[in-house]
Amino acid sequence: QPMHSACGRYVMVYNGEVYNFAELAAEIQKEKTGFAFRTHGDSEVLLEAFALWGPSFISKTNGMFAIAIFDRHKQELHLFRDRLGIKPLFVYELKDGILFSSELKSITALSGQLPFHINPQAMQAFLHLGYVPHPHSIYEEVKKFPSGSHALCNGSTTSYHSYWTPASRISSAVRYDEKEALQQLRQLMESSVKYRMISDVPFGTFLSGGIDSSLVTAVAASVSAEPVKTFSISFPESSRNEASYSREVAARLGTRHHEFEVTEQQGRELIPSLVDIYDEPFSDSSSIPTLLVSGLARKHVTMTLSGDGGDELFMGYGAYQWATRLNDPSFFLLKGLVSKLLGMGSPRYKRVGSLLQRVSAAHLRSHIFSQEQGMFTRREIKSLVLPQWRAPLEVMEHPGPLPRVLSAAELQALFDMNYYLPDDLLVKVDRATMHHSLETRVPLLDYRVVEFALNLSPSLKYKNGQSKYLLKQLLYQYLPPEMFERPKWGFSVPLEKWLRGGLRSYMHDVLSPAQIQKAGLVNPQTVAQYLSRFEKGESQLYNRIWLLMVLHSWTDKQASEVFNK
Repeated sequence: QPMHSACGRYVMVYNGEVYNFAELAAEIQKEKTGFAFRTHGDSEVLLEAFALWGPSFISKTNGMFAIAIFDRHKQELHLFRDRLGIKPLFVYELKDGILFSSELKSITALSGQLPFHINPQAMQAFLHLGYVPHPHSIYEEVKKFPSGSHALCNGSTTSYHSYWTPASRISSAVRYDEKEALQQLRQLMESSVKYRMISDVPFGTFLSGGIDSSLVTAVAASVSAEPVKTFSISFPESSRNEASYSREVAARLGTRHHEFEVTEQQGRELIPSLVDIYDEPFSDSSSIPTLLVSGLARKHVTMTLSGDGGDELFMGYGAYQWATRLNDPSFFLLKGLVSKLLGMGSPRYKRVGSLLQRVSAAHLRSHIFSQEQGMFTRREIKSLVLPQWRAPLEVMEHPGPLPRVLSAAELQALFDMNYYLPDDLLVKVDRATMHHSLETRVPLLDYRVVEFALNLSPSLKYKNGQSKYLLKQLLYQYLPPEMFERPKWGFSVPLEKWLRGGLRSYMHDVLSPAQIQKAGLVNPQTVAQYLSRFEKGESQLYNRIWLLMVLHSWTDKQASEVFNK
């Protein structure tokens, strides 16, 4: 790359994979009799598809990508991003053009020539959600290119067009028939996994032992001609160690299993590098084990499959049940009183009390996500952030008019699909794997699976007190149910324990009054109060402490390199 079209008019740079490129190539050759491709990969197919069909070609693709195509005749640039936002794309719009890159650091490398300032909205959203939601980046001048979109830039103006959103794929009809839905889901998953196994390099799967990764691994093992390689890690000090479960799944499926036992020190040693890897404040601590398992996998393969997306598509999070409860009028009448009572109880009760605080309907979905995760409430942020950094904290919480009325749980899941999935989970996996030159593909986020799940009855997602019901029924066609009768943990770290142990001195260094004063973003006295309460046993505050640590580690690193606050 850059790759030039056969006609010489178009030039392309491209990051990602399009899995149905062979079918697209055949369609192009059918329409252009005698046309011969010069290469055997997907890049040339995409470029010639654009040359033949124009921007509408993107709707024919199935994959993960960020694509830039320059029209030399019209002097126009076309940018495209995949439907779910699996591959990253950032833009910095100028008066006479646009900068674009898959990495923030490529754009901030121009800090000597261009201005960069902290985005107050992004900073407050980070404290509330643990990640920076699109369209924001941590810099005022840089935006995240919207998922499922095409942009046209002619130098002076840039116009955006959405070709796919989750909301636009919701229909008035809902699938209720369990037998029929299960059969269709199996066909879709087999097709999706087969597509993503098309590779000329060794591949494997991430296997935590949970529902989603076990299903992806089971389907891959069922269609693979040879044993699948699987990769897992464990933290021996953690009560959430799932290594034995992933070993059991691997044994049942006959995979070539690789397990890496990580010490607390090894995990902690990665923390200073997170700022460089993620480029902006990013608080998901499961990025640490994801980085470690990616490093392990890269020693054996160059491509992996992951199970991301199952919780958002099939209602796997407790937040969806909270959304249902908080939508109940009788529960609503009691929750103010209950919130006050719980706020005087144990740390666990205080966390639930925070979740039950009264918020406006316009902010309910972000509040549920935030407090399920133990982040700062909007009210707390107002007293934490210094006045000069306060700004409206807005994210799109309602998708607008829809063909049918969605339940509270469905709306909460749609919020996660619009924000948590592309701006946290997929960012975590993309940066961690690419840091080790490892490509990761996500079968559950094939757009056909997503559209199926969007129009599946909630009664087939949460049934008889069981979350991810239909997904589990499919998994049980490969593995026995009793293997999964346990709490969900996935790849996680004992962060609270670390903050009270090996990370305690680092915590106090990063959040010292001097460092807080130097950054000039939040009130030093308020931070000291949170630290004191955590030290005295309020364990529910550990994620709030971690958010402040991540923000100030990033600020300290970037202050001298990039921006003018």
